[in-house]
Amino acid sequence: MTPLAHEIEGLYAAGASADRWQAREAFERLRAALTTGEARAAEPDASAPAGWRVNAWVKQGILLGFRFGDVSDMSADHGRWPFFDKDTLPLKKFDAHSGVRIVPGGSTVRDGAYLGRGVICMPPMYINIGAYVADETMIDSHALVGSCAQVGRRVHVSAAAQIGGVLEPVGALPVIVEDDVLIGGNCGIYEGAIVKRRAVLASGTILTRSTPIYDLPNNRIIEPSGGPLVVPEGAVVVPGSRPVTTGAGKAWGLSVSTPIIVKYRDEKTDARTALEEWIR
Repeated sequence: MTPLAHEIEGLYAAGASADRWQAREAFERLRAALTTGEARAAEPDASAPAGWRVNAWVKQGILLGFRFGDVSDMSADHGRWPFFDKDTLPLKKFDAHSGVRIVPGGSTVRDGAYLGRGVICMPPMYINIGAYVADETMIDSHALVGSCAQVGRRVHVSAAAQIGGVLEPVGALPVIVEDDVLIGGNCGIYEGAIVKRRAVLASGTILTRSTPIYDLPNNRIIEPSGGPLVVPEGAVVVPGSRPVTTGAGKAWGLSVSTPIIVKYRDEKTDARTALEEWIR
């Protein structure tokens, strides 16, 4: 464990009685490490059941930043756009050498988020602190990447898609999207779900910890079973429904939504989901 991790764990354990200025200074160092990608809220781990492990101390450190920050004026355009937030949570600063395209139009990235080279941010979109967005990924208009979410390389997060953040409990995995995934418009990925590499989520697909996935090609039902919900590698997932079989729901003919794997990725899928190179 690094000295910073050890220090943050001690401050977090002290709660409200922690030394305020020590906590702020430790958080500032953590925020800098998150910004450069040296620290991550979760990282690949081949020995873990789902292939990822959470770094709880990172999430503890982010919570210190919230607790010991002061609300300050962060208004833009000489006060004509009024904003007020914790002074420990400034916006991320970019320049032309960052290798990131921030298209004009009202996008926001908090400092403490990592964005790799070639990332494209289409307005308006939002990336929260602790998030990790790897190289050549596109975050489209009205999309959200929540706190501590981990997004791989060459991912397309389509318009209005929501990648939820999991900051608490600190020991829980955040939402994870691996390399070469396509997330369709208006999708929602929440509660620490993991989307394995090269999967495709059709528009409107919702994933949560409590929603089973019906895998038609393999004649099975994928459930979390005490861990995160995991979308298999290369799965093509569409929104569907299943009937309510108990109580009045059955008599009334009700159904609930559920994701369905209709196929696994093939050459035809690759052709339809290829990212447009001309916009890069």
